[in-house]
Amino acid sequence: MRRIVGSLILGAGLAAAVVAPARADTLAQALAYGYENSGLLDQNRALLRAADEDVAQAIGALRPIISWSAQTALSTSSALRDAAPGTNGVDSFDVSSSATLSASLLLYDGGQSRYGIDAQKALVLSTREGLRGVEQQVLQRIVQAYMEVQRASAFVELRRNNLRLITQELRAAQDRFEVGEVTRTDVSLAEAALASARSLLASEEGGLTQAIAEFRAAVGRNPDGLAQAPDARIPGSLAEAQAIARREHPSIKGAQYAVTVAELNIARAEATTRPELSLTGSISVDDNFDDEEQIGIRMQQSIYSGGQLASQIRQAKANRDAARGDLLNTSRTVEQTVANAYSLLSVARASIEASTREVRAAQVAFDGLREEARLGARTTLDVLNAEQDLLDARATLVSAQIDETLAGYVVLAAIGRLTAEQLGLPVQVYDPVAYYNLVRNAPAATSAQGKALDRVLEAIGR
Repeated sequence: MRRIVGSLILGAGLAAAVVAPARADTLAQALAYGYENSGLLDQNRALLRAADEDVAQAIGALRPIISWSAQTALSTSSALRDAAPGTNGVDSFDVSSSATLSASLLLYDGGQSRYGIDAQKALVLSTREGLRGVEQQVLQRIVQAYMEVQRASAFVELRRNNLRLITQELRAAQDRFEVGEVTRTDVSLAEAALASARSLLASEEGGLTQAIAEFRAAVGRNPDGLAQAPDARIPGSLAEAQAIARREHPSIKGAQYAVTVAELNIARAEATTRPELSLTGSISVDDNFDDEEQIGIRMQQSIYSGGQLASQIRQAKANRDAARGDLLNTSRTVEQTVANAYSLLSVARASIEASTREVRAAQVAFDGLREEARLGARTTLDVLNAEQDLLDARATLVSAQIDETLAGYVVLAAIGRLTAEQLGLPVQVYDPVAYYNLVRNAPAATSAQGKALDRVLEAIGR
């Protein structure tokens, strides 16, 4: 409907406001540029890589830990007992050195490490959903900025057309005043309307400047003419959209993973009450090259910790209950957001339909009043009022058209599908799994995989 009414009722002036230049930025281009140059996305991608490293560190705790140490000590002593009267004792110096190579391997800890690894993996999945949520926020802000520039541009063009029309009315009133057809009052009314039109144009131009500034902040560059944005592809019904949101929305999926993390942390806390078994070994060499080898098994278990372990278990259970409550609240909030988005879409469509009829009627009324004014049957004030009614109707229609497009993308964000992949943007979509696959086995810094990781991080940091 939006594309049909544009040609029917807006006329040459409004058409100039909404028809895009021959070479203009598209919404897809703006979204792609903003996606590739977003500092917020870079920040959260780095946080995800940090979460990936937590998995590597948890896995590394189950592997042998080998370390070395070396020390040199200087000791002195004074032989005061054997010294002659009136003389000082002779100081003796002794230098001793030693080096130790030790190793330990965790054999059993009641499942603490395994539960910790699983919890970190679930936390990585939750962080990935958080990154997807940030991606939606970035893209939705770009869509909003894009459409607001179009709205402000259309309003400026409407005001310019209105200013030209009122200027013509002022000239006509002056000509008619000179021949005695109207009074000085009619001329003054036209002059007042012209001054008001100039003021309103300045206000709309200020709004356009602000919209461009927001576009630059959201996208990373200034707009270069904006083509008409395509309608978003959304589900046909509210029920279908809410079902999709329950399955795919990053906030819900992130909250689900958070519950999993909390449940694993309960098991991990309970495991701290079990015995821990480790294999240890060491080799020491002193400055006389005397060596000492030692190997053994160490077992330990907390018998009493002042209630600390029991408190940690209760705390983990409380955190689990809180995570479940957050999941329930998040699900309801997402469903409400989807419903609100569809409501906004329905309102915009109804407004377009009503505004279309209003503009058509206002155009007819304005044309008739202006003709009657030429014949002396209407005053200049009547024409100016009709012109203002037509301008208001056109502005309402333009705003409703923008709102309809915006509401479609709000629906996409509400169901979790406002992403670069879902929109098919011409970008290299960030793969959150790639880095995880490189670090999930906790490679050593000197290994081939560790060196490859260094090159990857160096390339990211450029």
